[in-house]
Amino acid sequence: MKILKTLLSIAFALAVALLSVAALTPNEYSIEKEIVISKDRAEVFSYIKQLRNQSTYSVWATMDPKMKKNFHGTDGTVGFISAWNSEHEKVGKGEQEITRIVPNERIDTELRFHEPFAATDSAYMTTQTVSDNSTKVTWGFSGRIPYPMNILLLRVDMDKEIGSDLARGLSNLKVLLESPVQDDNS
Repeated sequence: MKILKTLLSIAFALAVALLSVAALTPNEYSIEKEIVISKDRAEVFSYIKQLRNQSTYSVWATMDPKMKKNFHGTDGTVGFISAWNSEHEKVGKGEQEITRIVPNERIDTELRFHEPFAATDSAYMTTQTVSDNSTKVTWGFSGRIPYPMNILLLRVDMDKEIGSDLARGLSNLKVLLESPVQDDNS
């Protein structure tokens, strides 16, 4: 009986310690990656504001060729929704909605994940003129992990987990837009 009480006391102390650490751990994260593309700003923005075009450069959109996609509204405008449903564990099920557009500067979206976990996060892409024929594109992503699950932020490198996918997507976008022949879906 004394051993059981000792084990319960140790378990309780560990739980309190973990909850205390979680209380001190930030529950928000933000990742941002950028790349310079040798195209003018208007052309780059015209392409990235169309959510359907993400299927040509986003790592997540290309992970599952069998992914089911649905679109609602007018692409490239506030309120457009791109929904997906995939059996792939890193893709899952969810939707992305355009929430704000600043022409030739910025597109904001809300990501609503349903599977494999429920979450609502924000993403954006911005364009900035570097020269007449050169544009810096920034892709950002931010979210929250509720207490006490936010303790995972101490173990999971969100920049590595999400940032590497954003960087690869931007590299794909650069190759696509800089190639001499491209399908113009914008």
